[in-house]
Amino acid sequence: MADNYLEKKFDEFFGPGASHKKVIIKKNNQSIDNLLLKNRSYRGYDSSYIVSEQELMDIVSVNTRIPSGMNQQCLRFKLVTSSEAQKVLNNIKLGAALPELNLPFPGEEPNAFIIICSEKEENRIVDIDLGISMQSMLLKAVDMGLNGIIVCAINKEELKKEFNLPNEPLALLAIGKGIEKIQLLSIKHGESQKYYRKQGIHYVPKLQLSDIII
Repeated sequence: MADNYLEKKFDEFFGPGASHKKVIIKKNNQSIDNLLLKNRSYRGYDSSYIVSEQELMDIVSVNTRIPSGMNQQCLRFKLVTSSEAQKVLNNIKLGAALPELNLPFPGEEPNAFIIICSEKEENRIVDIDLGISMQSMLLKAVDMGLNGIIVCAINKEELKKEFNLPNEPLALLAIGKGIEKIQLLSIKHGESQKYYRKQGIHYVPKLQLSDIII
């Protein structure tokens, strides 16, 4: 009787027959393998999509949960949105292996960045933390439906000056909605690992599993 009473109240509140409807729980099918495949280095972005400061904060938030050498947690992050994006674009280079293309193409520049600094002097542990941090943030971006790229070819002194940073930047992430077609290409050890473009597709050679196992 108690069950019948609850069903009636449920139907009164949500409408007739609501108590008998199936409840469907949607599961996130983003496995780590899917995220890794989607996490490619984009050098061209949809300029109509403006990345918000909140989205950048959500990406940086992974750093409160990831490992850190000696738990020193020395990395600090400067969020750069579209209003100041040009300051970063003036001081970075993308697509070093394809200098003839002068990437990114006009109108396809990223409009948001995360500049990464360290409160401690750069050393092996800081560099390991940096790698873990950047990969984790890019995976978070992909999970949010965004894309990005790690940029190490940066003018550190100018970026520090432009944004009045307390420490020299180590690297940065560009974040946005990627528009490029990127495809992994399985290769054997000894073959060229240089990425290239052909008929509008950006190919990224990757060594086979058998070639990286000792």
